[in-house]
Amino acid sequence: MPKISSEKTEGIQSVVLALSILETLGKARNHLGVTALAESLGTTKSRIHRHLQTLVQQGYIVQSPTTERYRLGSRLIELGNAAAYASDIASVAAQPMRALRDASEQAVILGQIEEDGIRILTTLGGKMPVEVGVRAGSVLGFTTSAQGKMALTFMPEQNRNRILSKPLVRETAYSITDMDVLTQHLEEIRARGWADAPNEAAIGLNALSFPILGASGELVGSLAIVSLTQFIGSPPSQKQVRAVGTAAQEISNALGYIGDLPGEWR
Repeated sequence: MPKISSEKTEGIQSVVLALSILETLGKARNHLGVTALAESLGTTKSRIHRHLQTLVQQGYIVQSPTTERYRLGSRLIELGNAAAYASDIASVAAQPMRALRDASEQAVILGQIEEDGIRILTTLGGKMPVEVGVRAGSVLGFTTSAQGKMALTFMPEQNRNRILSKPLVRETAYSITDMDVLTQHLEEIRARGWADAPNEAAIGLNALSFPILGASGELVGSLAIVSLTQFIGSPPSQKQVRAVGTAAQEISNALGYIGDLPGEWR
């Protein structure tokens, strides 16, 4: 474990020390106390103690009430599991995404469902003369994107109700802002198995999205192609629908899902 540099500013030192504490606890076979951490990191027990208290308050580490030693907390473990799962989805999806891009010539994007929308994990650029895509790390809205509407359709009802309890967002004149219209639209998505959103997030753009399901049939991600509306119409061509659906099916099966993806798209 590297020592904490005295040349760094106090703010950076604090961040480095906090991360070093977490790393040390993560690698330790046993729970560690203040003295052991201070010796391992080459700093004082008082500095270690201050940082430990903050990390405990935030749920990243836990102190045993009997030994007073520390271990990683549930919040950090949850973050680690989420990162590992996202990495696993991206790894499993890599080859089907390349095949889909080559077959459709459109940009292909992989998304993960989060509390505020669909976060783009990876993007493969298309082969069209005009490049259209979505930056990795971007978050797409639930009601104005194909990926978001697909997620609303196949997520648990409790989650959907929470999201739809808020006012609907208008990105363009084509965005759906009437709850009755949106509800009917989601029923149509469920029946056919895919979603699109022509001009709803941005004029001239459309995407075609399918769900990615996990081993228990739960919604774990989204797969989509995105391009100009002249290349992905509304409705999209049957060839495009089958191409995206087949790729999403392959990814879902690789993640342990048994059975066909929902909808009449084959």
